Amino acid sequence: MGRIIGFGEDVAGYEIPVLNEREVRAAAGILFLFAIMTFASAWFVGNFRPTKIFVIAFLIDFTIRLFVNPKYAPSMIAARFAVRGQAPEWVGAPQKRFAWAIGWLLALAMLWLIVINNVIGPINMLVCATCLTLMFFESAFGICVGCKIYNALPGRQAQHCAGGSCEVFAPHPSQRVGAGGTAILAAYLVVIALVASQAFPAAESLATQPAMPNAGIAGTVTEAERCKPPAFAVAIGHAEKWKLHNNCK
Repeated sequence: MGRIIGFGEDVAGYEIPVLNEREVRAAAGILFLFAIMTFASAWFVGNFRPTKIFVIAFLIDFTIRLFVNPKYAPSMIAARFAVRGQAPEWVGAPQKRFAWAIGWLLALAMLWLIVINNVIGPINMLVCATCLTLMFFESAFGICVGCKIYNALPGRQAQHCAGGSCEVFAPHPSQRVGAGGTAILAAYLVVIALVASQAFPAAESLATQPAMPNAGIAGTVTEAERCKPPAFAVAIGHAEKWKLHNNCK
């Protein structure tokens, strides 16, 4: 496994330590998967226990990455196994360390807010959304937002970026979106919006319930009866969310 303490690999032909971008993206995808699952558990079910566990796991993983060696971080080990049959794509380690430091600070903030102080509110959503966005861009598009911030700092110049994005290059004609591609995407979004508005009008929601047999005089539904969560919402622990979605709070 080489040296224990360190950051990046010494590879012939590269004047700075580098990391395998394929492993980095795979690790980001693994963490994103578990992050979105715990986020959904907290948002839809109101169960914050998986989120607290993930925050601790995330912080341990990034602490090992930054202060010991990325190769020993659990997510990087799993990612290395997943992409073991692919040729490595070497990228500069310094900008990745800066980007991961941002993630580590976000994890510290989540530890303080959710795990230690059990805070539930908009600030949590903002920090979680930031983490999810950073990991999604890394895993899905190979875009390291933290690396771009690093490259914009005075006196900093990222080298060996993923996809050659640090260097000036002429895009291949097939990479250009063009007016035609833009028009297709815009038309697609318009069609989906029309389908959503016509086939599934906003008025069609869980709030639209058939009149209850003993729903008061002349079959009218009282506010208390309208805002009574259905059995399926109660069964999945979604009663409060159901009320919120149906303007009962």
